[in-house]
Amino acid sequence: MKKSLPRSIVRFLLGVVVAVVVAMMTGWASLAIYYSNLSGESVRTALAGIFALGTVCAFILLRNRRRTLIGFLIVFCTVVVWWITIPASNERDWQTDVAVLPYATINGDLVTIHNIRNLKYRTETDFAPQYYDKAFDLTKLDSVDLVTVYWMGDAIAHVMLSFGFNGKDFVAFSIETRKEKTEEYSTIKGFFKQYELTYIVADERDVIRVRTNFRNPREDVYIFRTRMKPERARLFFMEYIRKINELKERAEWYNTLTTNCTTNVVKHVRAFGVDLRYSWKVLLSGYIARYVYDLGGLDTRLSFEELKKRGYVNPRAQAIGDDPDFSRKIREGLPIPQ
Repeated sequence: MKKSLPRSIVRFLLGVVVAVVVAMMTGWASLAIYYSNLSGESVRTALAGIFALGTVCAFILLRNRRRTLIGFLIVFCTVVVWWITIPASNERDWQTDVAVLPYATINGDLVTIHNIRNLKYRTETDFAPQYYDKAFDLTKLDSVDLVTVYWMGDAIAHVMLSFGFNGKDFVAFSIETRKEKTEEYSTIKGFFKQYELTYIVADERDVIRVRTNFRNPREDVYIFRTRMKPERARLFFMEYIRKINELKERAEWYNTLTTNCTTNVVKHVRAFGVDLRYSWKVLLSGYIARYVYDLGGLDTRLSFEELKKRGYVNPRAQAIGDDPDFSRKIREGLPIPQ
């Protein structure tokens, strides 16, 4: 007959677990207060410090730990409820590259996207804003391409989707943070309602060339042609259209973990009934193309390594430049999935 652990050890282990959980909750709440919409950094710093220090002192000085824990949970839940109510906004002093929101109008199979971005770059930060409207016929949508962008190793990538019409007209969707003029991106801040969510709808001469030709250091861009059937491609495209129209009417928050360039792609795919499950390869976005390949969504006649090698577009993009036929030319030599 197995002996049970002594009650003192069980209580000790339970205490350790509770202490770790409380510490994590305290850390999150303190950061949520610090990165909140309260005016004045000194005020936010003071309140965050008071919450953290108050929690530590309460558990050290108060003898009734059960009551202390209940009191902590009440205060923590109050912070959570308040934090949830912080609203996103479309009315801020935005950085120029995300200042103009796209939207679409629909007339049967004809979808007109307004404010397609096509910035004319001189350098990454020096560019002339330029936008155009374009109508797309859903009956001519014949390709969906997965675009992955690497700048810090294999594990992390920015993910974009590009939709092709009759093999010549392409429009790219890039899910990004909508930053104000005074803001820079921070992964930590991305957890705490610091950036609104934006869907950039762009010409590939913009969102691909800025990464292959103008950023310093250059980023590595790969195009993977998917095997998505036209009927599903149209549903997928319309999910993006629905979202850009929603964001035009009501702003939403970006979140580093739950609402980003890969998790939202999965949400859009699942929205029309495809059983695409979340995976660590989604959270580590650099492996998303491999994940899609393993699921049979890419051309499996070739090895993934060969597919990635052929899909590397930097040399072609740098040679082609601002050619009106840019999108077709960077796809030359890419196998068309069967």
